[in-house]
Amino acid sequence: MELADTQAVEALLRWYAEMGVEEAVTSEPMGLYAWKSTAEPQANADTSPRARAKPTPAKTQIFRSESTPPSADEAIASATKIAAACTSFEELRAAVHTFEGCPLKAGARNTVFADGVASAKLLVIGEAPGRDEDQIGKPFVGRAGQLLDRMLAAIDRSRDQDTLITNVVYWRPPGNRTPTQIETAICQPFVDRLIELTDPKVIMLAGGAPLNALLGISGIMRARGIWREIETQGGKRYPVLPMFHPAFLLRQPTNKRLAWNDLLTLNARLTED
Repeated sequence: MELADTQAVEALLRWYAEMGVEEAVTSEPMGLYAWKSTAEPQANADTSPRARAKPTPAKTQIFRSESTPPSADEAIASATKIAAACTSFEELRAAVHTFEGCPLKAGARNTVFADGVASAKLLVIGEAPGRDEDQIGKPFVGRAGQLLDRMLAAIDRSRDQDTLITNVVYWRPPGNRTPTQIETAICQPFVDRLIELTDPKVIMLAGGAPLNALLGISGIMRARGIWREIETQGGKRYPVLPMFHPAFLLRQPTNKRLAWNDLLTLNARLTED
């Protein structure tokens, strides 16, 4: 493949990424925006017609990584140390934005940390950013987020006044897949520290991913609507109520009746003395 052809392929790949074609073809994200081309022209290269006529070996890798990511154990240990050192919500936000230990960050446009009021009594924890969240940099801003806002409004709450919203991972997984156990484990020290620093009265777990990440339980259909308790790495305990993720309710609207019952249960706990 000649240099001009390689540059054309590189330009096409970048155009695909800008248009939102970001589906991973391997089990790990590629990190397009953090990688650079290996097809840069060399200084003093022979550009004569004779030189251009020489066959050039085909290259199977157009981009190469800048550095080797840390192992999962190293990333978890680093996240634990960094999170424990944070003494405020804003410090934690800044720490998450600069953290490089989660492999998902390499393929994401934005870090999606949290949205809402840090001192709120209600903390909503979802799964992971989707396409809209990745582009804007805030959790729950797509169709599922709009439904979540309506659900909160039904019990006189909103992210603007008395609710904080976050996820168990802060970067969009390729193709909007479910985060892996390793990815959630790397981010969990930050999630635990967020809970401790904001000290909510009640935590709503939206969907199966936070249910599994924070409680080690599978099966949101059986677990929803039942109060449980989590203990953070710092030893603090908080009441949590698993509920359906709004995206699931968009696909299965017949379950909105159950979600309404769970909202009433949530509100009763929030308003009790």
